[in-house]
Amino acid sequence: MAVAWVWLGVAGLFEVVWAILLKYTQGFTRLGPSLATVGAMAVSFYCMSRALQTIPIGTVYAVWTGIGAAGAAIWGMAVEGDPATALRILCLALILAGVAGLKLAS
Repeated sequence: MAVAWVWLGVAGLFEVVWAILLKYTQGFTRLGPSLATVGAMAVSFYCMSRALQTIPIGTVYAVWTGIGAAGAAIWGMAVEGDPATALRILCLALILAGVAGLKLAS
């Protein structure tokens, strides 16, 4: 079971990577960022498929999207200049609490 959670964590991290890279593809008109985005997507989906061998689909998908959403939002605030209001940070904390809760409930 622990290995499945590692697979899921890596899948979530690569989801963050492809979500960030997607911006730089400019609608898939730039070759380098487009190839990197598709590569990160492939790694993310492969790792998620490995986690699905052990962890239920609802948990995998919720954790995967939670990591991706929170990671991309944190990147946006830290690097891209997105607003970092108290309400946005609270909402991110709630997403991460939900992800942690799903892990604890498994």
